[in-house]
Amino acid sequence: MPVKKAAVKANKRSIKQRETNLQAKTAMKKAVKELKKAVVAGSSDVKTLAIKAQSLVAKAQKNNIVHKNNAARKQSQIAKMAK
Repeated sequence: MPVKKAAVKANKRSIKQRETNLQAKTAMKKAVKELKKAVVAGSSDVKTLAIKAQSLVAKAQKNNIVHKNNAARKQSQIAKMAK
């Protein structure tokens, strides 16, 4: 356990940041999985799901949750799936 007051605060802050990062990452992964299911099923709403997934990937990259190259690769794969 941290002893100093600043260390306690930093620990609390890192826990909150971890939670928000996990929420964003989970939302991104769920959107990509929904898109994959829609593509396999031949659904008509593939374009909207692709836009949503790309948006979530871009937001995660902007907030440094995923690396920019990882985000670029995911967006490329999403665009390829949506074709």
